[in-house]
Amino acid sequence: MSDGSADVGVDVSGAVAQGFEPVRRAFAENFTARGERGAALAVYRDGHKVVDLWAGTRDVDAAPGAAQPPAPWEQGTAQVVRSATKGIAAAVLLLLHQRGELDLDAPVGAYWPEFKAAGKEHTLVWHLLAHRAGVPVLDRPLTPAEAADPALGARAVAAQAPVWEPGTDHGYHAQTYSWLTGELVRRVTGETIGAWIAREIAAPAGARLWVGLPGHEAGRVGRVGPVAAPESAGGPRLRPKPAVAEAYADPGSLTRRAFAAITPLPDENGEAFRAALLPASNGIATADGLARFYAALIGEVDGGRRLFAPETTELARAERSAGPDRVLVVGTRFGLGYMLHGSASPLLGPGSFGHPGRGGALGFADPDTGIAFGYVTNGFRTSVTADPRAQALVRAVRTATARPA
Repeated sequence: MSDGSADVGVDVSGAVAQGFEPVRRAFAENFTARGERGAALAVYRDGHKVVDLWAGTRDVDAAPGAAQPPAPWEQGTAQVVRSATKGIAAAVLLLLHQRGELDLDAPVGAYWPEFKAAGKEHTLVWHLLAHRAGVPVLDRPLTPAEAADPALGARAVAAQAPVWEPGTDHGYHAQTYSWLTGELVRRVTGETIGAWIAREIAAPAGARLWVGLPGHEAGRVGRVGPVAAPESAGGPRLRPKPAVAEAYADPGSLTRRAFAAITPLPDENGEAFRAALLPASNGIATADGLARFYAALIGEVDGGRRLFAPETTELARAERSAGPDRVLVVGTRFGLGYMLHGSASPLLGPGSFGHPGRGGALGFADPDTGIAFGYVTNGFRTSVTADPRAQALVRAVRTATARPA
């Protein structure tokens, strides 16, 4: 791979394979034109790494009371990836199905009897994955401390009455996805979803990713925080549609209530948040770990074991929900636990499946081209599903893969 040392205006570390030079240029332009602070990108093709880039600072800003400015981003720096965690959690349920331990068409109550309360007795396992369960909100939001207690979160979502008949519509389960998936995995396996991910996904894939960060890994994780798009970013200033803006502004809307199922928002840089088991929102990964995870879903990685059987890959990316999303108030497409390529979340192509993290991170696989993609950043924007920095990188990968090999 080439080190592509001709970048202008930013010190980009790492390398790209021949033909992927447009990706390096787009990555550098995120810093010079799109306000990036610190980020990394990894791309695999047919199980081999073709892009490995990082630049900027490890922390989005100096820690409170710090005497020194943020340190440089290093190879192996990890970050909170927010809802990109959902794609990792979905893989657990699909792998349990692949092994014959979980029936996706069975009622959730067959594994978790308490979940049948309040009119949810006909909710199926696949409804949870496709955001059709009807419980994206909690009538009484949980505090961050309560949310970090898996048993308390599970009781809250089991007691919650659905806001639509389960299975009949879809809406993004922004926070409640944590307890829906985490408790179901515990009921089926007898262990936490974080432990299962560490042993059955991260270890065999060689992927540096965690749900429930071990203390000994804390030193590799940077500080995250909000960043504004620069006025000089170029192109039209994108504004949300009025209906979307109104939904986010209205405290009583499903949109606001779904994202506020944990209130107040947790401190994403705090030790307690990083150590919690919140598979909707608090996964931590390196860019390589996220890309390598998706590469292992669709093929062997550097000669290692493939995680998804071909039929499981097809299950993951078969459309189960599409159209107006009752929470996000835009048209979304979901397979089983994964967002699919579409206007709300453009990926590489029609067969791609993956998951963004609100305001930044993105991971996905495209079986049709053999591409697996992982992007992590320490600077979060207001975008929910299609961050401009990630989209610039996706476009560059699309350009590179469209060229003759």
